[in-house]
Amino acid sequence: MIELFFVACLLTDPEACTDHSLLFEEQNGLFTCMLQGQNELARWSQTHPTVQVREWKCRYADQDERKA
Repeated sequence: MIELFFVACLLTDPEACTDHSLLFEEQNGLFTCMLQGQNELARWSQTHPTVQVREWKCRYADQDERKA
């Protein structure tokens, strides 16, 4: 599985951040995640209006958070 890993922070408290992830089928690979990642994050952001995505990356799902 390919993971779209991202960190989202509260708009009212930018230091209050949490880790999140969305999964992609591995058959499409990291390239597809990189191409579709921003669209997926935009959709996610629309349903979570109190937070802002601070950083994101595509990786294999078995990697630890904030590594690689």
